[in-house]
Amino acid sequence: MTIEHDAPATMRDGVVLRADVYRPTTGGPWPVLLARPPYGKNMPMLAGLMDPVGKARRGFIVIVQDTRGRFASDGEWEPWTFEMDDGYDTVRWAAALPGANGSVGMFGASYFGNTQWMAALAKPPELKAIAPMVTWSEPDDGLFARGGASELGITVPWSLMQGADTLLRRHAGDPMALGQSLMALVGDLDAVADTTYWELPAGRHPVFERHGIRELGFERSRREPEWSASCRVAGRQSEVDLPSLHTGGWYDIFCQGTLDNFTAMRAAGRPATLVMGPWSHTGQMGYLGEVNFGMAASAELLGFRGRLADLELGWFSRWLTPDAEDTAVADAPRSGLPPVLLFVMGVNQWREEQEWPLARAVDTDLFLRAGDRLAFQAPESEEGTDTYTYDPADPVPTTGGALLMSNEFPPGPLNQAAVEARPDVLVYTTDPLVEELEVTGRVQAFIHAATDAPTTDWVVRLCDVDTRGVSRNVVDGIVRATAAPGEFTEQVVDLWSTSYVFLAGHRIRVHVTSSNFPRWDRNLNTGEPIDQGTRSRPARQEIAHDATRPSRIVLPVIPALTSGQ
Repeated sequence: MTIEHDAPATMRDGVVLRADVYRPTTGGPWPVLLARPPYGKNMPMLAGLMDPVGKARRGFIVIVQDTRGRFASDGEWEPWTFEMDDGYDTVRWAAALPGANGSVGMFGASYFGNTQWMAALAKPPELKAIAPMVTWSEPDDGLFARGGASELGITVPWSLMQGADTLLRRHAGDPMALGQSLMALVGDLDAVADTTYWELPAGRHPVFERHGIRELGFERSRREPEWSASCRVAGRQSEVDLPSLHTGGWYDIFCQGTLDNFTAMRAAGRPATLVMGPWSHTGQMGYLGEVNFGMAASAELLGFRGRLADLELGWFSRWLTPDAEDTAVADAPRSGLPPVLLFVMGVNQWREEQEWPLARAVDTDLFLRAGDRLAFQAPESEEGTDTYTYDPADPVPTTGGALLMSNEFPPGPLNQAAVEARPDVLVYTTDPLVEELEVTGRVQAFIHAATDAPTTDWVVRLCDVDTRGVSRNVVDGIVRATAAPGEFTEQVVDLWSTSYVFLAGHRIRVHVTSSNFPRWDRNLNTGEPIDQGTRSRPARQEIAHDATRPSRIVLPVIPALTSGQ
């Protein structure tokens, strides 16, 4: 192959973006694969994920372009704002390069999964397929916020890390100022767990003003809805008339976004394929958190179907060759992938399906009961209430989950013993299961709750307790609520989705609490706006679980006769 470095592409407003172009040297013309990351097209951490050399060896022209205002590209860095227009212009430029066959596919993860959606929404005629990996759908449901609370855990370190290139450009002619500014930035990144996350107000975080870096979080998305809409996919999938390959992880911060994008594309009648593994945002191996899911769980084996990267290339070959539209049938197995491939945790097996969500799933209630019990039987009488005090000065620490944070807070299933020992965490547990129970689909909780504060948060977590008594998290969620002090209201908490088998002899456990910090910002219980609040107060929290106020978690249970098929 040949590699052309910093190939220029001129956008409609005259700004030049630069890309590295990898070309096979025999045969042709070739289909084009395009990635548009903001992290540096030569970043070593991305080399394995993008693998442009491997893709070129398989007969593709591969283009990796720095987005506007990043690294080799000109212009001003304003996340998401220009990706639709720049994506359109870049696809058209890529399709016309020497040796290209005129068909372009886009690939990549997270931010540059979203750049695919933005380009697809702009409808360049040469774009024939997209393969977004671990990418959100609704930015206020996983990227900027969740349940009305700020996704502080990702927005603070991610924004600081993106700020490094901003400082390099700002102080390019002043080495001393550059060194000082970078040292200060790294200092705040290094101290994020102990200091930076804790600063207030969370909605106008002081660290961004301190370094002169753009605020990229929930409060800005509320102040500037047009800006946040520039990365919104939710509700617009039907505008994308392209085949799509969606790859996600059960412990990825954008787990539900991946599923929602796939579901919407299917509902719009578009060819769509889904792969969900026991993975995090940055890891696709067979071990995550404290659980070994097995070697076959990794993206390198995919249940001995082959490397996910190779199967993705087979999928692209199907759609980017000239006769693809004449010969390809939606969901045909020619790519080596079924319509839906799920990893079922607990039994640790890959399973092929035809749909998501699974039509055979049965919503099943598990009720919070007196005496810290969790039962399939609803309460028939008064059982009293459970109470605790939530103090924002001493929040429940983030311990595992579907998250992307600083390294002190690893994702995945972790032992919840320290969390469950706290007095501000209510714990409800079933008896040992007589037979295995599979939960595959979206989990929700309906909690009857009261507080003496003008506003507070409710966090619900689903856990698996093994035969040794070790409790590990499966899914969780949060909702920010406002009600009259002392008034019981039913709070609906979306825990997102999973595919998990609770084995015989294990117990199902549910936590109810009011914080998960620093993943989600602390509700200060005062009612002050998030961009102004600096004072906090404790709140007395109360959970009801009786016949008239049946607090419960709803599990999509797969009937036993079909479990494992």
